[in-house]
Amino acid sequence: MVDFLALFVGLGLTWAFGAALIGALYRVAQPGDVIPGAWLVGCGWFVGAFATTLVMRALSSTGIAFGVASVGMPVLVLTLAAAWIAIRGRGPETWLAMRRFFGALPGGGLQGWQRTVWIVVVAWLALRFALLFAEVWWRPLYPWDAWTQWGTKARVWFEMRSMVPFASAGEWFAAPPEARLWYDAAPHYPGTMPLLQVWSALLVGRWDDALANLPWWVTGVAFTVALYGGLLLLGFRRLPALLGATVVLTLPIVNVHVALAGYADLPIACYLTLGTIAGVQAIRTRGVATAVLAVVLLAAMVLVKNPGKAWLLTLVPTFIAAALPRYGVRIAAAVLGLSIFALLVVTRLGVTILGYQFTNKFALPWDALFDAYFSFANWNLLWYAALAALVIGRRQLFSADVAPYTLAVASGLLFLFIGFAFTNAGAWVEDQSTTNRATLHVAPLVVVWMLVVAQAWFRNARPPSQTVAPET
Repeated sequence: MVDFLALFVGLGLTWAFGAALIGALYRVAQPGDVIPGAWLVGCGWFVGAFATTLVMRALSSTGIAFGVASVGMPVLVLTLAAAWIAIRGRGPETWLAMRRFFGALPGGGLQGWQRTVWIVVVAWLALRFALLFAEVWWRPLYPWDAWTQWGTKARVWFEMRSMVPFASAGEWFAAPPEARLWYDAAPHYPGTMPLLQVWSALLVGRWDDALANLPWWVTGVAFTVALYGGLLLLGFRRLPALLGATVVLTLPIVNVHVALAGYADLPIACYLTLGTIAGVQAIRTRGVATAVLAVVLLAAMVLVKNPGKAWLLTLVPTFIAAALPRYGVRIAAAVLGLSIFALLVVTRLGVTILGYQFTNKFALPWDALFDAYFSFANWNLLWYAALAALVIGRRQLFSADVAPYTLAVASGLLFLFIGFAFTNAGAWVEDQSTTNRATLHVAPLVVVWMLVVAQAWFRNARPPSQTVAPET
């Protein structure tokens, strides 16, 4: 029980670390600006988790062994310093945001049927996360890639108390013994997620491949809170924002990646979605703090998994459209077209990028994709709903508010389909081993896009006198 409490305290410190950093960031860069408390709290975990791994990287590079004190003390000191900056001499805006967040949990401020729906949904979420917690706590490291590509690094780095280098089989055989290289199935994958597992194991005091995966459960909880806050940031009222975040959680594949912890696909989906929301919002409001937050979230995405580099490039049209409301869509469409042309040229060269071998043979496995998206049970009715949003909201797709998200989804899906059609990933689509994991990266963003389309459609249909102000 002691080690279990230590794990929760340590992960709570990581979460508080990120929340304090965000609070300090908004205090310095945007003093007086009130943001949704859920946005600060939810994004706090993602910033804190990434920042904690940066501390661990710094320790490893300077030769300081990993330990609860060596990792925890710098994090604690930085948390206290950031919290002091966040609250020093400031007005009530941060506390107001936090009070609104915690006061909203039992449905405060809502009346009648809306309050009833709110309480039912929050209770259902609490029950669902309790069941997912049991899954993570009781199940040892199970998924294939989790223990051949990620958990291997975590176990070795925990035992060695340092980020000892991993290498490919050829590099390992060719290296002299004194090089002390280690080998696994993906030696050049980033170390962010394994470092979080190392931090969990340090807190427990031993290697426990079930408890080391608790950050995935925390990621699920934090993503629900952050997405709710992000939707508030986009102008949604509280109940629709909660229902929108719940839609993401109800996707079976999201639940699977919480329960069967150890993959990097859920974290990369979280960073991509939150980084996109923050980036678009920063461009629209010229908010420096939100822009810095977006940069941090997207940088973390790149250091979570190698495809994060490609996902970052897919956001270029999005940010162009957000920055240039009048001509941005045309420029972004031109950039997207040139990118597709460049990728088609790459297919003629037969090169390998990020481990994917390009070929000039078009071989999109249509049947397997249809089964994955429309027949099997991994997505509920997500893709049917996306098609409905495409038809119903077709007139709003490229309006100023919707265009960045339309381009984000279009770029993301094009990236997936080109990868499925022109690389060796097509074989993994056929056996359903990659389709859903790769699509998970962009799926929460598809939900956000559908909600933004619906918001624009209702706003367009509502008489001006019925327009309502957003809630925070």
